[in-house]
Amino acid sequence: MDSSSKSTLLPMARKGNGSKGQKIHLLTNHFEVHLTKPTSQYFFHYDVAITYEDGSPVEANGIGRKILDNVEKNYQTDLGSKHFAYDGEKNLFTVGPLPSNQLDFTVVLVDMYSSRNAGNNDGDSKRLRRPNQSKNFKVSLTFAAKIPVRSIANALQGKETDHLQDSTRVVLDVILRHNAAGKNCLLVRQSSFHNDAKFFTNIGEGVDCLKGFHASFRTTQGGLSLNIDVTNTLTVTPGPVLEFLITNQGRDGISIDWKKAKSTLRNLRIKVVTTNLEYKITGLSGLRCKDQTFLWKRKKENGEVEETEITVFDYFTQFLKIKLYDSGDFPCINVGKPKRPTYIPIEHCELVSLQRYTKALSIFQRTNLVNKSRQRPREKMNMLTNALESNKYNDDSMLKECGVRIGSEFTRVEGRILPTPNLKVGNGADIFPRDGRWNFNNKHFAEPATVTKWAVVNFSAHCDPHRIVHDLVRCGRAKGINMDYPFETVFKENPKFKNAPASVRVEKMVEQMTSGLPGGGKPNFILCILSQKKNSDVYGPWKKKILVDYGIVTQCIAPAGNVNDQYLTNVLLKINVKLGGLNSVLAIERSLGIPLVMRVPTIIIGMDVSHGSPGQSDVPSIAAVVSSREWPLISKYRACVRTQSPKVELIDNLFNPVSGTTKDDGIMRELLNDFRSCSNRKPEHIIIFRDGVGESQFKQVLNIELAQMMQACKFLDDTWDPKFTMIIAQKNHHTKFFQADKSDNNVPPGTIIDSKICHPHNNDFFLCAHRGSMGTTRPVHYHVLYDEIGFSTDELQELVHSLSYVYQRSTTAVSLVAPVYYAHLAAAQMGTVMKSEDLLETLSSHDGVTTSGAVYVPPMPKLNERVATSMFFC
Repeated sequence: MDSSSKSTLLPMARKGNGSKGQKIHLLTNHFEVHLTKPTSQYFFHYDVAITYEDGSPVEANGIGRKILDNVEKNYQTDLGSKHFAYDGEKNLFTVGPLPSNQLDFTVVLVDMYSSRNAGNNDGDSKRLRRPNQSKNFKVSLTFAAKIPVRSIANALQGKETDHLQDSTRVVLDVILRHNAAGKNCLLVRQSSFHNDAKFFTNIGEGVDCLKGFHASFRTTQGGLSLNIDVTNTLTVTPGPVLEFLITNQGRDGISIDWKKAKSTLRNLRIKVVTTNLEYKITGLSGLRCKDQTFLWKRKKENGEVEETEITVFDYFTQFLKIKLYDSGDFPCINVGKPKRPTYIPIEHCELVSLQRYTKALSIFQRTNLVNKSRQRPREKMNMLTNALESNKYNDDSMLKECGVRIGSEFTRVEGRILPTPNLKVGNGADIFPRDGRWNFNNKHFAEPATVTKWAVVNFSAHCDPHRIVHDLVRCGRAKGINMDYPFETVFKENPKFKNAPASVRVEKMVEQMTSGLPGGGKPNFILCILSQKKNSDVYGPWKKKILVDYGIVTQCIAPAGNVNDQYLTNVLLKINVKLGGLNSVLAIERSLGIPLVMRVPTIIIGMDVSHGSPGQSDVPSIAAVVSSREWPLISKYRACVRTQSPKVELIDNLFNPVSGTTKDDGIMRELLNDFRSCSNRKPEHIIIFRDGVGESQFKQVLNIELAQMMQACKFLDDTWDPKFTMIIAQKNHHTKFFQADKSDNNVPPGTIIDSKICHPHNNDFFLCAHRGSMGTTRPVHYHVLYDEIGFSTDELQELVHSLSYVYQRSTTAVSLVAPVYYAHLAAAQMGTVMKSEDLLETLSSHDGVTTSGAVYVPPMPKLNERVATSMFFC
């Protein structure tokens, strides 16, 4: 394709279904939609405008539904007795028209979230038990468009999708959300969560895992279906705020970290037990309750207002006559504005239910979440069947009016089990994986590395490092690695620095190591023993210092009490590839078994973008792109990582034309130059796997990211015209598969589905490449957006399946193609480097913005050239 073409690229159409593999009968969590005669031929779309009485817009989240509920309840005649579905924002839908194209209503709501309370400037007559405040709102419904209901019939017939059909599906999804909102559920996009104790599971430290249900309509080859899935969200455990903080931080009340508490509590809703009123937390008082004062305006008997400075504690205990037992020595909850705070003693505040928890989880919470949220296939199927029955979609008035009825049976589909790829290891030996697994018992690595001149550092881990080193060397030599013993000294952290900041601990350890090494030289490799498996404060600063400043390959471990040979083998898998070796390769790599990849110079690229957690709006996103090296291998990769603006999904640094102001040529040119240096030729085929984008972004990926990659090729050589194939890999979807005759077992590794449940027009398929040992297997949904190379359906599916067996860190097939998995690892590892204290200080010193007002994005620290092309991310 000519990269200068201005025509908009669209996702490519399906070429046909694959034929390889053993057929298998499956069930999927899609329920067929049937259509009866609708009451009208059109959905009517209305714009919703909600303002205060003075005409100012209403911006509070969630209040729209309360206001429209009031309209539905009190204005049935004006609405022509019509049912409607409201999306909670600016869109409302009906089946058939409302009586007029413009309808206006006045709504009076009792304000249950009054922010006036103790600690403000109100007079004493209002006290703490101020009556609820009423507010007036104006609601305007304005006709916007008509959407043919017949689009549902087109979908049922599997006809080619169009924008009208997509619009109809959006309307149906709004109906589902409106249905759930009417049951007082917590809504998260197309998922709903009931406030029912049987769905809550505590995962510790003040956090609950709440099970709910995703429900959305999908257009498939088999027609329109309702996709229902079990889903989870995290919520704060309701109850007294003080108890939550003690549990959340694992401390007693006296030693609570109030700075952390302020961040955790911000924007959560509380109920004041003495008034039963609800508020949103805006912060904490700067002083404890006994010391925090405010200016109290009190009316005297003669009507004059007397200003008195009083503490919150004295106001409650002496004037309101409310006893305080625990609050005096703690900060107050602030529910007011920064310049007009409203303080409430913490012991009177309780967190209300159904509030999402968006902070990072601890190791303990993560472990519990995994253990308590998994469901075996039969358990999941039973829960989905119960959900379909309890939600009673076929009783929904709007669905009845548009003639939609939902079937009660799981949809039957046919899949295929692809042949398992064979592997080659050391000395030409073969490995034949079974059930997606293999091992290295009595086997050598395919390309063993050499480990000489290496050191061991120990950051206060309670273990026997000498025993670990001895067993590691023994195990490494058994796998064919040329592995010497390390320098005799194990550099153990000085106990006096154990509680110092992480960057200081790292600096002291490096000083100790460099001064203690023979001749003061650099080691070729460092084994770093940590006391914590994950979330170690030292990990990020250590990686930054060693990879960026020193350019030394390093492997961090956090050994448990029993270090066995299986654990050591897993460690050696990572060490070997980081030092340039390979653990196993596909047999077809040796035999050049995929001609379009292995007999034509081909580079395989994996792309991913990592974002900060939902509560971190100013943390830069991290884009990682990995590319294959040493063609015709498809098992060895290197990574390029860049920072970009927070929450931006498209990678904006793929190609930078050379100019006087840029020092970065762009990710793509760096990777292409690396490929040329390794193989001494330019790739003729470029295969791209992209993670993390939804269907709404497919056109952008094609017309922005792919276009930039094409431009990068032309910039390097305007006569060079490689062919591209681009594939999206999605894990975050809600389609699951179950064996029809063995519903308690997961589908076998290599199960592929490319018919009936797939898109009616676009080229997509589902693949369960891995063995689901826990819970229910989640397939990866692959979308082939672009294919200039000209793969047949079977060839492309075989390539994708094979790339699930080249992940060097494990001895199992992985769910996602290795290049994307590596991109995810590279982004995550460099993300820990960005969390180093000095970089965070740089971010805070810019106050989040540049002098021009744009969001400040600190640059990614550049890896030392000694490790830049290594698989440091493994």
